[in-house]
Amino acid sequence: MKFQKVSVIGAGGWGSAITTVLAENFENVTLWAREKEVIEQINNNHINVTFLPNVTLCEKVIATSNIDEALYDKDLIVFALPSEYLYKTIFNIKNKISRKAVLVNIGKGFDPQTKKRLSEVIEDAFPENEIAVLSGPNHAEETGNKVPSATVVAAKKLSTALAVQNAFMTPFFRVYTSYDVPGVEVGGALKNIIALATGVLDGIGLGDNTRAALMTRGLTEIRRLGIAMGAQSVTFSGLSGVGDLIVTCTSMHSRNRRCGMAIGEGQKLSEYLANTQMVVEGVSACNIAYELAKEYDVRMPITTTLYNVLHEKIDVHEAVELLMTGDKRPEIEDIEN
Repeated sequence: MKFQKVSVIGAGGWGSAITTVLAENFENVTLWAREKEVIEQINNNHINVTFLPNVTLCEKVIATSNIDEALYDKDLIVFALPSEYLYKTIFNIKNKISRKAVLVNIGKGFDPQTKKRLSEVIEDAFPENEIAVLSGPNHAEETGNKVPSATVVAAKKLSTALAVQNAFMTPFFRVYTSYDVPGVEVGGALKNIIALATGVLDGIGLGDNTRAALMTRGLTEIRRLGIAMGAQSVTFSGLSGVGDLIVTCTSMHSRNRRCGMAIGEGQKLSEYLANTQMVVEGVSACNIAYELAKEYDVRMPITTTLYNVLHEKIDVHEAVELLMTGDKRPEIEDIEN
């Protein structure tokens, strides 16, 4: 299977950055955007000033607001939408996509209404299409500037994963394959929660020891819920698990970490969100994971504590004390269970 025509649905930072990758392997890349100013910026100056200002996009990238134009005759369609917009967008295009097209989700999160993984939302709408997910430690700013990066593509069929791997593989973007769709997707969604929490700790001035402890125990929570949702444990030791966790918790490119830092410094979540154009996926992911933990009867103390901080039920200093003085537990048995 070799793809001929590709479109990316969603011109946020990550959607714009991934066109730099695809332009290496396709003659043209269609990029669908809602915002008129974004379309003009890309087509006239090859830059998305609004969402990815420090990256020059390839001249092969053509932006459009016409969804019919974006989808017509495409055999590879990449969804790069925030979780809160995915369902509505898909609902409007249900009859516009060829059954032969392969659909790839590169967004990270859960559907706010159904709590489903994003690829499940796509699969519900397009049950006859082959679907894949791509996730890993890939900041848009660096991928767009061709900084060497690695990622994972997962699909139920190996042939689909291999075809998508070939479509995205470049000298600066290395792609591995996986069959563990739930694991790759859950890792990408839940790491945003831990990045938010890490940012809070940085915001109140705690140190490297605290950050390392939170990230490590956060990975345990990610693995625990992921397994309950059908994922393979080993996936969380790879790029879409620990790899994505590391980059999101330690980089100032991370909008989730930056949001957490603002909260740690005393800003209310509502105030922060009102003053940013970027979607902070960790907020929605935390709300949904809090509910999923109860649904699957999975212990997630960091997620639960962060949920209470975000909803102003406890302050950040009380949150740290609660996590530090919780029940005494063995480490390895706790990781495995």
